[in-house]
Amino acid sequence: MANNEESRGLKSLLDWFANRRKSGTISLEPQEREIADGLWHKCSKCGVLTYTKDLKANQMVCVECGHHNRVDSDERIRQLIDQNTWRPMDEHLRPTDPLQFRDRKPYSDRLREMQEKIGLIDAVKTGLGQINGLPVALGVMDFRFMGGSMGSVVGEKLTRMIEQATQGRYPVIIVCTSGGARMQEGMLSLMQMAKISAALQRHRDAKLLYIPILTHPTTGGVTASFAMLGDIILAEPKATIGFAGRRVIEQTIREKLPEDFQTAEDLLKHGFVDDIVPRTQLKNTLAQLIALHQPIPTAPHMVLWESMSLSSTAAE
Repeated sequence: MANNEESRGLKSLLDWFANRRKSGTISLEPQEREIADGLWHKCSKCGVLTYTKDLKANQMVCVECGHHNRVDSDERIRQLIDQNTWRPMDEHLRPTDPLQFRDRKPYSDRLREMQEKIGLIDAVKTGLGQINGLPVALGVMDFRFMGGSMGSVVGEKLTRMIEQATQGRYPVIIVCTSGGARMQEGMLSLMQMAKISAALQRHRDAKLLYIPILTHPTTGGVTASFAMLGDIILAEPKATIGFAGRRVIEQTIREKLPEDFQTAEDLLKHGFVDDIVPRTQLKNTLAQLIALHQPIPTAPHMVLWESMSLSSTAAE
């Protein structure tokens, strides 16, 4: 009697598993773990899960493979500028639609949607601050706002920042990330290339330092102008840097390009970039470069020696 009950129980259990298998409830496929929103970050390169707080503490650089995740302008300013020293400039400047441009939707609507979604007025933030106690003028482009495209406001804000830096004799640093000129503003966008370049030339004539930092991606008219006009050009690892896109070049020359084409490493090899600096070392590297290019203070004995030399020359 007991054996019959056990056999019936075993049969019913097997039937239950069979029905579950038919219904697809039981799966032998490995299940992906659900990731709580904002708590963990999965690296797009190596797939390693990192606690978001730890990733931010490492400046959004993957601790496993070193992949540099894209950061916004606010985070970049926090990473580079000493606490409580940031003074933003020209926050009131707003883009307009002088050409009344329209593709699938009016340009004015695109601007309004971007401003409401991201909380930025345009694709760059500028201001004055300190890096390890050294004063600098800093411009930071933000790829979230229409691909970091360079419109009239971007050009005007960068030009004003450079001119104020020249007047105050501050070094200039621009963190570049952009898809290029903003097509919705046509020729007005292209004019910004010349305007910013002219301001940088006046800055150079004053014997002042300018360092562009090329991050992923830096392309188009930004690369063709102020991104490549630095006294020292720095780049982040694996950043895409170029003018025309890879696909356009391959279609034009009808050849397959190398895998590392338009990477920071390839540009360093060919002399277009002076150094590749990991983000975690960037602030200290900038501070060292700025300190090395500070004016040499004139010691009292040097002034005395110069006056004595002039006196002896006059006597002769």
